[in-house]
Amino acid sequence: MWTPARLHTLALAAVRRPDWEVRMQITGAVLRTVGAPRPYEVSTPLDVVPLELDGPRETELLVEIEVASVCHSDLSVVDGSRSRPTPMLLGHEAAGRVLEVGSGVDDIAVGQRLVLTFLPRCGACGGCASDGVAPCVPGSAANGAGEMLAGGGRLSDAEGPVHHHLGVSGFATHAVVDRRSVVPVGDDVPAEVAALLGCAVLTGGGAVVNAARPAPGSTLAVVGLGGVGMAALVTALALDDVEVVGVDTSRAKRDQALRLGASRALDPDEAAATLKADRVVEAVGRASAFELAVACTAAGGTTVTVGLPAPDDTATVSPLALVAEGRTIVGSYLGSSVPARDVPIFVDLWRRGRLPVEQLISSSLPLSRINEAMERLAEGSELRQLITMKADAR
Repeated sequence: MWTPARLHTLALAAVRRPDWEVRMQITGAVLRTVGAPRPYEVSTPLDVVPLELDGPRETELLVEIEVASVCHSDLSVVDGSRSRPTPMLLGHEAAGRVLEVGSGVDDIAVGQRLVLTFLPRCGACGGCASDGVAPCVPGSAANGAGEMLAGGGRLSDAEGPVHHHLGVSGFATHAVVDRRSVVPVGDDVPAEVAALLGCAVLTGGGAVVNAARPAPGSTLAVVGLGGVGMAALVTALALDDVEVVGVDTSRAKRDQALRLGASRALDPDEAAATLKADRVVEAVGRASAFELAVACTAAGGTTVTVGLPAPDDTATVSPLALVAEGRTIVGSYLGSSVPARDVPIFVDLWRRGRLPVEQLISSSLPLSRINEAMERLAEGSELRQLITMKADAR
């Protein structure tokens, strides 16, 4: 319970404790070997184990993780679709409370709730100057190496150093994160909502408002109604005078899209035969879905792709159709978002009841059942599963 007395005690501890000189014991889900066979609750690719975590350095924060959610980008590391160094503490979509602040952080207070985001922005490179169009260059390099933006790692277990996942490593009771990887939000924003803002909403919703930019009176379709795709759908529904269409193989997800307000919900065959939309957002991460999204884009329209397919997945597109019909294809990483700019926009929409982020939550599990959560995601039956830390806290 975050009582005033506890916050006061934590604030004093944050002032008195030198940067990163003291290590703490935490619990987290570590991936050691990629490509484990399914079902994952049997092969258990993730080990929930004790770890040691360094305290925050100058530009960093120590965060008590409240909630993390399971995203396909986590699964892509488990199954080997996305190459990352191991061992790695996974999880990149999370929310938590500040326990300590580094000596160089003066705009975040102990006790504040944070949205953790998976691509830090240094603020000085060419990518950061692109207003969200291109990723941060140092941030991307740190993510690829499994390190922190300030360099190196802060995690280890009984077998040695453990890599960070996208600067967050949220499948744990605690995390050290860079100030440039977080956005503070008010206490009125529940942790369950805040966690989804850091990836699903920034990626799916950001693709709608930053890349697709549908005009009033236009039609926007979303191909793939998982967590990111459904976030794109509810964000499009929050806009004025935009018809929204959902496309997915799952009848249950199509039905949910209709309940949320979509005008139509089609399976891929129906979409291929009947759909022509001004803007189409592809959120599956497969070449076949990308090809469908392009085929469903009207003349003069824009296809926005946010899914992350396997590196060897390729698609076929007609250059003639692009030229003759004046169409555009846009790649959008993290929804072309600048988290510090866009998270407050999505929070405002949520506060006004126009962005029902809660509708993206399909189930909740403790950290000890993380392998089961991975298998559910691989089956394609879930939107966003929440991993709660209280039952596993030490």
